Amino acid sequence: MIVLVDNREQVPFRFTRWPDIITQPATLYAGDYSLPGLEGAVALERKSLADLVTCLAAERERFEHELSRLSGMDFAAVLVEGDFRDLAAGRYRSQLNPRAAVASVAAFSVRYVPILFGGDRDGAELMCVELLSKYARELAKRYGAACAALAPPAAG
Repeated sequence: MIVLVDNREQVPFRFTRWPDIITQPATLYAGDYSLPGLEGAVALERKSLADLVTCLAAERERFEHELSRLSGMDFAAVLVEGDFRDLAAGRYRSQLNPRAAVASVAAFSVRYVPILFGGDRDGAELMCVELLSKYARELAKRYGAACAALAPPAAG
């Protein structure tokens, strides 16, 4: 499977655990990861927990614009390299109230796109692989042979 990685992604996933994944740099309209030919349909935005907290507070307006772009896609999500329990407990460097942070995550997940917590970088990377491959498979089921080349082979 080919995964497009946005040129502006600061700390991109390497996908070294998956030898069948090839990454290609791209300038994506929204998100950090997508699939070739489907850049306007599917996107995943990666955030560290610290990035997310900054986006919920000081950069909230910019983040909402980003989420709005993602919400116009067939499927999009924000993948957080962090644990939801750390957010809820306020284990981050910010004055943002943990209850307000959790409420914002819930509101943005309902209003725009899901915000998913991978637990750590490896978990978020795994979630990225699974979401993109499942999206490609579902698209191939939905539209048949025209999209079959996009779907990665089934895990054996």
